Amino acid sequence: MKRSILALASGAFILGAAEFVMMGILPQTATAMHVSIPAAGHYISAYAIGVCVGTLILVFGRKVPPKHLIILFMAIALVGNTLSAVSFCSPMLLVARFISGLPHGAFFGTATLIAKTLADKGKEAQSVSMMVMGQTVANMLGVPAGTLLAEAMSWRLAFAILAAWALMTIVVVISWVPSIDPIKDAGIKGQFRFLTHPGPWLILLAVFFGNSGIFCWWSYVSPWLQKTGGWSATMVPMLMVLAGLGMVVGGIVGGRLTDLWKAGATAALSHGIALCGLLLVFLLPGNHATTALLTFIIGFALFFNSSPQQLLMVQAGEGGGELIAGAAVQIAFNFGNAIGSIVGGAALTATAMNYHFTGIAGAPISLLAVILLVLYTRRYEARA
Repeated sequence: MKRSILALASGAFILGAAEFVMMGILPQTATAMHVSIPAAGHYISAYAIGVCVGTLILVFGRKVPPKHLIILFMAIALVGNTLSAVSFCSPMLLVARFISGLPHGAFFGTATLIAKTLADKGKEAQSVSMMVMGQTVANMLGVPAGTLLAEAMSWRLAFAILAAWALMTIVVVISWVPSIDPIKDAGIKGQFRFLTHPGPWLILLAVFFGNSGIFCWWSYVSPWLQKTGGWSATMVPMLMVLAGLGMVVGGIVGGRLTDLWKAGATAALSHGIALCGLLLVFLLPGNHATTALLTFIIGFALFFNSSPQQLLMVQAGEGGGELIAGAAVQIAFNFGNAIGSIVGGAALTATAMNYHFTGIAGAPISLLAVILLVLYTRRYEARA
């Protein structure tokens, strides 16, 4: 891996860990903040809302060199995770999580452009998948490590380490990422021109629905593993490693398949796998073997579609809208996370905390993603 891509992957690691670690430490955080598990799900939603709002940074930073934007995003991540580590009440933690989410979408939009620009010809999707791998490694190692810290010491320590990692990433980005020219200045209006075409909307809606469906279940994966699978709390970090492994493998396979096949079709296949997994969450009674297998499969599907969807949107935004288009994927991704967390929490409340119903709540939503991407690939990728 090129050093420049490794530096970007380090930033993706921070943001991925900051986003997903809450799922592994949700019970401890809820206890510390004196709220219920469904109410603690709002910490996940607050991060996702921050992602959506933070994209405005790109609207007003379009003339800034992409490398400088990456440094800014890491500085914001440093502040947000520091505040999360020292939060003393639920409202403060909500604000800290919102700040932590601000750089997320803007970072991935900018990092995708840099990775694509620095890639060898014909390997653009693989380069993007290597950058995104930082996020998947965060799920394989960072999230379980955070869960272990929460079990053994304090959930606050996880955020403190992420703050320190953000500071380190600023140093390596300055040292390793080359300067590339800012994107073409198409003006504020021109940055959004790609949204006048139906194709990007199909992709963004598919990302939104696909992630909404998965996060109905994933937001509550820690208690699901314990209540449905019968796993002890001490084993949950190991199962988070398994989920993260699925995400890493899914990200690599998705990048390679996209360079060989069709990006839209690859993403449709991914959401189809997730749909099957969610149906099995509802249908299977749940034991050690089935819950472990489903954790891997749905984790695989979650990041199988990352590089094809990111690449499709950056290509759609060419001519001045690349950064906004790349960030739009993360907006749809995290808006879907927020809605999925809310829908999953509502399903738990309505069924007296029956965790099987997080699967059936998410399955119809994921089906919409499959339909939208099949429509996209048939209409826009027939000759690809």
